[in-house]
Amino acid sequence: MGQLAPRLADQENVLCTLAVDLNAQLHFEPGLVALTNQRVLAFSQATGWTGWSLLTPAGAFVPDLRLRHFDHAGVGTLELQGNDGRLAGWRFTLGNNLQALRLVRLFAQQQAGGPAGAATLTGSGTAQDTDLAVCPECDLPLPPDSEECPACARDLHTPPSTWVLLRLWRFAHPYRGQLLAGFLLTLASTAATLVAPYLTIPLMDEVLIPFQNGQQIETSKVVWILGGLLAAAVLGWALNWARTYLLALVSERIGADLRTATFDHLLDLSLDYFGAKRTGDLMARIGSETDRICVFLSLHALDFATDVLMIIMTAVILFSINPWLALVTLLPLPFIAWMIHVVRDKLRTGFEKIDRVWSDVTNVLADTIPGIRVVKAFAQEKREAERFREVNHHNLVVNDKLNKTWSLFTPSVSLLTEIGLLVVWAFGIWLIARQQITVGVLTAFIAYIGRFYGRLDSMSRIVSVTQKAAAGAKRIFDILDHVSNVPEPAQPVKIEALQGRIDMKGLGFRYGNRSVIRGLDLQIQPGEMIGLVGHSGSGKSTLVNLICRFYDVTDGSIQVDGTDIRRFAVADYRRNIGLVLQEPFLFFGTIAENIAYGKPGVTRAEIVSAARAAHAHEFILRLPQGYDSLVGERGQGLSGGERQRISIARALLINPRILILDEATSSVDTETEKEIQRALDNLVQGRTTIAIAHRLSTLRKADRLVVMDRGQVVEVGPHDELMAKQGAYWRLYEAQARQVDSEDDSALAVNQQTQIALVTSQLSHAAQHAAQQTGNR
Repeated sequence: MGQLAPRLADQENVLCTLAVDLNAQLHFEPGLVALTNQRVLAFSQATGWTGWSLLTPAGAFVPDLRLRHFDHAGVGTLELQGNDGRLAGWRFTLGNNLQALRLVRLFAQQQAGGPAGAATLTGSGTAQDTDLAVCPECDLPLPPDSEECPACARDLHTPPSTWVLLRLWRFAHPYRGQLLAGFLLTLASTAATLVAPYLTIPLMDEVLIPFQNGQQIETSKVVWILGGLLAAAVLGWALNWARTYLLALVSERIGADLRTATFDHLLDLSLDYFGAKRTGDLMARIGSETDRICVFLSLHALDFATDVLMIIMTAVILFSINPWLALVTLLPLPFIAWMIHVVRDKLRTGFEKIDRVWSDVTNVLADTIPGIRVVKAFAQEKREAERFREVNHHNLVVNDKLNKTWSLFTPSVSLLTEIGLLVVWAFGIWLIARQQITVGVLTAFIAYIGRFYGRLDSMSRIVSVTQKAAAGAKRIFDILDHVSNVPEPAQPVKIEALQGRIDMKGLGFRYGNRSVIRGLDLQIQPGEMIGLVGHSGSGKSTLVNLICRFYDVTDGSIQVDGTDIRRFAVADYRRNIGLVLQEPFLFFGTIAENIAYGKPGVTRAEIVSAARAAHAHEFILRLPQGYDSLVGERGQGLSGGERQRISIARALLINPRILILDEATSSVDTETEKEIQRALDNLVQGRTTIAIAHRLSTLRKADRLVVMDRGQVVEVGPHDELMAKQGAYWRLYEAQARQVDSEDDSALAVNQQTQIALVTSQLSHAAQHAAQQTGNR
């Protein structure tokens, strides 16, 4: 505000300020946006101070001036828009999102002439209202835990436009030389195909019609004309082959680059993006959508270019032969163009619906096939079959609706071209009767018109595939345009050797409007083992995710060795973190490949050493191919304890300075837990360790226990000290102990009932046997 104050005019009051912390490249960079009763002012390190007036010279609010707010994956965006489009834009992390909503709301009040001045802020603009959960556009209440207004969501989910295909030039640019060659080949091949109809004029007027009138046929002339027709056909074939092959190669490479770029960008996105998406939908986008775009580029875009060139060149030739007959030929063109315009919008939205419905079909497959064991265990085959039948039927209904439109459009275009051909015949015969053209000219016209109308019909059919490709491109660019809420720093701090000291100061984090962690302060010393305990939903896993930087904090900071983790390059930082999850994920491949996943290229000796330390070497050697044994999808060929020990070996191999254990022994039996615990004892040596455990007894070796409740730390200390306090940890421990005792009592009662039933059965059997012996006697 000290820098802002000298720039204010007389009677100009600051209504709200917003601290923005991201630049256009999504790198951390401080900036400021200020709303006054006269202007919008902004400061950035690149451009300095800039301003946009809100008022006209007459004192009225500038018409059509808007301030739009967007929130994509935790990165907020403000855009100032006017009649000429986007005037300016600013980006910021979610920590400033509520203040951004306040600024937009005050802007709207200014625009409506409301009492914006009553909300004037002084200071840094950190004041907050109790009614901030309101849509800045329509002023309607936002749904709980959401910052997207359903009434305004249509602005964020617009139907695909054909112009989105032009964005593919980004991927076509490296192949611009081959594309230029393909265009020249297309031009030449189209010209070659137009030679044949032109040669029919001398063939009819100078050879066939004179022959019917009694003249002799000139053999040399016929040979030259037929030779010209053959040469044009052969040349057209060669040029067509060359351009088709060249452009097919280019389109395949564009498609491959598009798939690679999409997948690379997908891997860079933060975890919250994947939490809101279905696996089948993402697979369909990267797979089928890119294939559809590739087919469009290799076949239909080429055909479209050929059609356009053919129509233009044919029209030029027709006008050069006879302008009046050419005008008659073009009569159906406006009607066909109007039909294409009407049908295009219906096809565009229809194909986007088909894409979404097809994603639902893929989602059912992606859910059911990996979970087939659960499906069969609960005998739900019929239910899943019915579920698939429903989405498949929905897909059929949507396709039928679109096909109804398309089936009417295509024959209508064909009918118009046939009527146009009849009109040309009639007008041509009338011109011949008046001796204004010859039969050869009309024959050539009819040949050219066949190509002309054929290309018009082909172009009308391309509308369908073009809209399919546009819908697919939009879904691809929805991924590519998505920005991660874990941005890379502009100038990352190089990591030399982490010691493992972690300092959390004023830590806060929320999903949408729901606060998960609030005001958390915690210091962890290098090599210290910390146990995180608390009820479900207390924020333990969220805290671990923040330390791993799967998400970025919205308030406060996490520092490792005195440096904010947001200043480290994400990949460099995570290479120093070992993660052992409750449900270890193994990839399809060999045991050795799974152990070496975090450190490719290591020697077999290093892999074996890590497996020995993880107590996995013995069971690996018992497998048919040892370390080269294939692991089924998600490790289905191994037991839970074996998968866990392989994941521990995987963590050991990268030698992390910070170790995260998230319920590492909660889903195994007691004997297996002992094996895993011995492996974990080797893993935690000399490392800063943060362990979440369901069984509190497994955290006895922790240096300190951190008890969390509702996103805050309520107790910290060793086990004995916390038990003596009889606070939150003592209550957790006692509740778990009572549960274990209850389970033991239940097991004892069941055992006693089983023994009584067994004795009763034996006595009954003995009595029956005695009665049988008495009867025999």
